[in-house]
Amino acid sequence: MNKLDIIVLGASGNLAGAKIFPALFALFSQGLLPDEVRFFGFARSELTQDGFRERIMRNLTCRYTPEHSCGDFIEKFLARCKYYSGDYNSPEAFRALASELNADADRVFYLALPPAVFPEVTGSIGSSGMLKNNGRAWIRVVVEKPFGRDRESSDALNRELLKEFPEKQIYRIDHYLGKEMVQNIMVLRFANQIFKPLWNARYIRCVRIDWQENIGIEGRGGYFDRYGIIRDVVQNHLLQLVTLITMDEPESLKADAVRDCKLKVLRDIETVRIDDLILGQYSGYAREPQVAPDSVTPTFVNLRLRIANDEWRDVPFNIRAGKGLSCRKSEIRIVFRTPESNIFCDVAECPPANELIIRIQPDEGIHFNIVSKVPGLKMRFQPKELDLSYKSAFAGTVIPEAYESLLLDVINGEKALFIRSDELEAAWDIFTPLLHYIDENRIKPKIYEFRTDGPDEAYRKECVWENR
Repeated sequence: MNKLDIIVLGASGNLAGAKIFPALFALFSQGLLPDEVRFFGFARSELTQDGFRERIMRNLTCRYTPEHSCGDFIEKFLARCKYYSGDYNSPEAFRALASELNADADRVFYLALPPAVFPEVTGSIGSSGMLKNNGRAWIRVVVEKPFGRDRESSDALNRELLKEFPEKQIYRIDHYLGKEMVQNIMVLRFANQIFKPLWNARYIRCVRIDWQENIGIEGRGGYFDRYGIIRDVVQNHLLQLVTLITMDEPESLKADAVRDCKLKVLRDIETVRIDDLILGQYSGYAREPQVAPDSVTPTFVNLRLRIANDEWRDVPFNIRAGKGLSCRKSEIRIVFRTPESNIFCDVAECPPANELIIRIQPDEGIHFNIVSKVPGLKMRFQPKELDLSYKSAFAGTVIPEAYESLLLDVINGEKALFIRSDELEAAWDIFTPLLHYIDENRIKPKIYEFRTDGPDEAYRKECVWENR
């Protein structure tokens, strides 16, 4: 691969400016892109070339380059960036962009756009001739979530994409799968023999997945009020974490081998019922800009997933996700069972359960709570933490951003961290009946105060699930 054209549709938006172009610059500054790489932006906003480059430059950082050469790398990167504006259904605007592309270059189309405009954008890409090259170069398209609002809309969106792009060219991105600690889950499970015999319902009592933000919707009212917390993070990001925790060991690290194992466990997850969750909404949400005053959109959910297979039957997977909570964190907590009988219970308190914590953000790390005797003449126990903090264990190592890893995988044709169409269908089947019931009946969420721990009812219900 000597030539590469990367075309970002929606290039004037926040996602492109804050994530995509900084990730492309990081790859460029490390020499991981071809010598003849060029970057094209397309959006409806009218911007001059200088205005576009200035907008990109706001978020560029030289994490991988010496400080004295930072300006040189930025200048070289921006010189390869060019902007086009026009409507997404304008043949003339897309033909003008097409005339700039090199017939010998590989092409990546990144749709940093709402799904509603995917059909007209992909249609314009096709009619402009941009999907035709010399036959030796490849073409790939990256699409961002949300992939629809339910199974039906997801299927319709997929049909539109397939009109222009075959499945092998489609990369459905979930940026959570690019996070370093998420990629480490498979390594933790399958490269460490100590966990293999313990990783099942016989030894694990429950699994908790927490996704918390201490901010509100931050100006995204128009989007969030239509989708809500389940569609925004649970059906995609957090469900992917469940698959990585529970999937069988794949035969290899090839993309289809990994995704086949994820698909198998997705099909074993029972459809979520209304009595499997508590919904919440932070006080003041309905006064946010672009939010309906009578909105019942949940900003918090605590739900239970159940997996109907022998490895995980009767292990509750408790997922808590919310905005406007007391802290910002994302973590997985594996709670092991306490023995039915223990020699220490006759002479002291029974030892507490072991816990394995995988902290995804902030302060990435893996922590294992073990039981230790408190020094002294009496037999007393206290859980202590074996700590693998990334900051200390890998001091001096730059941890790549998720979009850097994923974009490099797109360019290299690696699809293990991207969502296959049948995987997406199975994920929606778990939640679609529930989401339809919530929408049709306008289920009212419990109100909780901003920057608290969410509704009290949620934690009481979780205790019932875990101590059934």
